Amino acid sequence: MNTKSVEKKEKNEIEIIIEVSPEEFETVVGKAFLKNKNRISVPGFRKGKASRKIIERMYGASVFHPDALDLLLPEVMDFATSETDQKLVGVPRVADVDIKEDTGGAEVKITAAIYPEVKLGEYKGLAAVRPSVEIPDSAVDAEIAGVRMRNARIEKADRPAISGDISVIDFEGFLDGVPFDGGKGENYELELGSKAFIPGFEDKVIGMTIGEERDIDLVFPEGYQEKTLAGKAVVFKVKLHDLKEKLLPELDDEFAKDVSEFDTLDEYKADIKERLQIARQGESDSAFENALLDKLVESMEADVPDVMIEEQMDIAASNFARQVSAYGMDPASYLKIMNMTPELFRENIRVSSEKQVKITLALEKVAELEGIEASDDDIENEYKDAAERFGVELEQLKGSIEKAKVIQEIKTRLAAKIVTDNGIAQEPPASGDGETDAPSASGDTEQETPVVKPKRASAKKAEADSGQEAAEPEKQKKPAARKPAAKKPKGDEQL
Repeated sequence: MNTKSVEKKEKNEIEIIIEVSPEEFETVVGKAFLKNKNRISVPGFRKGKASRKIIERMYGASVFHPDALDLLLPEVMDFATSETDQKLVGVPRVADVDIKEDTGGAEVKITAAIYPEVKLGEYKGLAAVRPSVEIPDSAVDAEIAGVRMRNARIEKADRPAISGDISVIDFEGFLDGVPFDGGKGENYELELGSKAFIPGFEDKVIGMTIGEERDIDLVFPEGYQEKTLAGKAVVFKVKLHDLKEKLLPELDDEFAKDVSEFDTLDEYKADIKERLQIARQGESDSAFENALLDKLVESMEADVPDVMIEEQMDIAASNFARQVSAYGMDPASYLKIMNMTPELFRENIRVSSEKQVKITLALEKVAELEGIEASDDDIENEYKDAAERFGVELEQLKGSIEKAKVIQEIKTRLAAKIVTDNGIAQEPPASGDGETDAPSASGDTEQETPVVKPKRASAKKAEADSGQEAAEPEKQKKPAARKPAAKKPKGDEQL
């Protein structure tokens, strides 16, 4: 074989033309003949006894070419990959095959994506907002309130229902006097004020007494997910069977002893504040780093091949399917529930996947410019850490995760540390109430849910984990050793 030409195309693709000599092509055609001769019928000959020339005369000279190409093309691909001095990404594709009937040889045209050339601006001294890590007393109080609620006694309430009570109700919804699907429940436990049902339902149960029946007039929200009910006026017939109230424990030293290892409430509060501080510090570090990486990508010049983005989307889709399956759900069914097709799902993760690819490219360039290398000890420790995290044997893990991926992980993590260590932290802008504005952890707005069903995870979970390595499922690292190259998209904690 011989490389006839290598031509660079747009979007970081190259076209390689490989010449196959007549002798090489004759060899694979001969192999194709031996493979097929016993299956070809030729009048006057038993199967397998007709010569190749007789078969070709009867069926045409190209009769063995399809099988010959099946044997030839993998060899051509290997040759093209080994001969080019370009770093290829993805799988090369055969664009055309020209069999030379006159000379007996062939030309194979291959297209392949090449690793993009990356140009960076300044990567040290970048400035970004670092969220505040101060823990207000209200955050500690909220944590304690949750613990008190979980430790509350449940007792029967002989009074009208109030917010926070647990009601046991029968209900049935009617649209134009006709019951509608999903609108009926019996002996259903509903915590009033939980917003588990559509707006207004729980408010109108408040005030009912045990044994009381009530008609509740409501209008479904315009954006309700069941289109036949969206914006429609309905009537719910409700009967209150039972009512329970939550009696919270007294907030004193005895409470602290019951729910913690501490003897006093002050000690318990101090511990909560410390734990919240550690968690907030990790969140702040992550947000600061991600903001710096955004700035890093903004200064980068690189013509990213589509195949790199598609591969990252494949990783995101695989991680999504794995996580949904871990919750006992079929990924296809989950998407259907969320009114999302696989095609729409992929489009939704395209932007985050493209950003992830650019972050990785930028950090690899930083590693190159800084001369970062991964030592043998670094690589071995990375494998050991992953094996311990995943609960698998070290040698088994080494067989499933390529060494090159581990090296890339180490180098990009160290590169991100350089960017972060040299970053300039800016104070967050203050909002009107003195607190800093911060987006929710999920990035989602609350969605209305069916009357008789508990709230589901947000559909935006479809974008989760779009930057995680497929070889490292559910990877959880300490803040100091977090995976900077894999920027966490919004929605990661929803499912």
